[in-house]
Amino acid sequence: MKKRVFSGIQPTGILHIGNYLGAIKNWVSLLDGHECFFCIVDMHAITVPYEPAEMQARIFDAAVGYMACGVDPARCAIFVQSDVPGHAELTWYFNTVIPVAYLERMTQYKDKSAHFRERITMGLLDYPVLQAADILLYKAEVVPVGEDQSQHLELTRDVARKFNRLYGETFPEPKTLLGKAARVAGLDGRAKMSKTLNNYIAITEAPEEIRKKLSLAVTDPARRRRTDPGTPEVCNIYALHGFFSAPGDAARVADECRRAGIGCIECKGLLAENIARELAPIRARCEELRKDPASVRRALDEGAEKCRTIARETIREVKRKMGLLR
Repeated sequence: MKKRVFSGIQPTGILHIGNYLGAIKNWVSLLDGHECFFCIVDMHAITVPYEPAEMQARIFDAAVGYMACGVDPARCAIFVQSDVPGHAELTWYFNTVIPVAYLERMTQYKDKSAHFRERITMGLLDYPVLQAADILLYKAEVVPVGEDQSQHLELTRDVARKFNRLYGETFPEPKTLLGKAARVAGLDGRAKMSKTLNNYIAITEAPEEIRKKLSLAVTDPARRRRTDPGTPEVCNIYALHGFFSAPGDAARVADECRRAGIGCIECKGLLAENIARELAPIRARCEELRKDPASVRRALDEGAEKCRTIARETIREVKRKMGLLR
């Protein structure tokens, strides 16, 4: 039997190249060899302030992005988290086995608590338990994530171990699968690529907009003048060359940068061309899908129905083992 894979992204609208490199390309590579479940995690998205009127458009845009990047609903389940009630139900059962102290030491909880001081909700604290429920509801064995989620995956394994110890062997301990782009820095060079920080390039960006955004991007701090030699290994633009440029082009950029044979403007121009070339078919596919919204919604409905069937089986097993099944 194929191993099950689960992963998801919050619906922030159309995807950016950080999502594409850090998650989606990895997902697509897993489609043929695994049974895959890829979720739009809207329940996670409401743990911080958001605009309800925009949520459905953000979910639709995320689904379009998934499909345009090659996540084929004929070869996997694409669905919206809140369409499968088992996610919330299993979260509550897991809440009874995981200590609060485990949640309070989560790095992301500490970071977000500092950012959203006026709205530190129970949902924010419970975020990693919901994530554990997302994964274990399908008894997924492989979870492709970015490096910022590694701590949450360890908590998922803790949840599985504790539940199994209390109620009998039920859940696998899922393995983390880090892709080649485990962390994609934003154009500001300081943080992870994010819409919140406005340091991103969207997968639907036109070539001229890609070039404009890259022109303002932070580069090697050592290269203050055109004649200054650089260190490509510390340059965010060079890191992106590694993902979008041919190996020969990336090697040439590195060599020329070290001896000041190429300036940052030329380096960014080459990268802009290569990004635009790779994103062109994705942008075209997004336009096609937007003209046929019914096909996108149908894919989400079919994915949710498949997931609800599996979720009911897991919830029934959990309730039986916990003494809750009549």
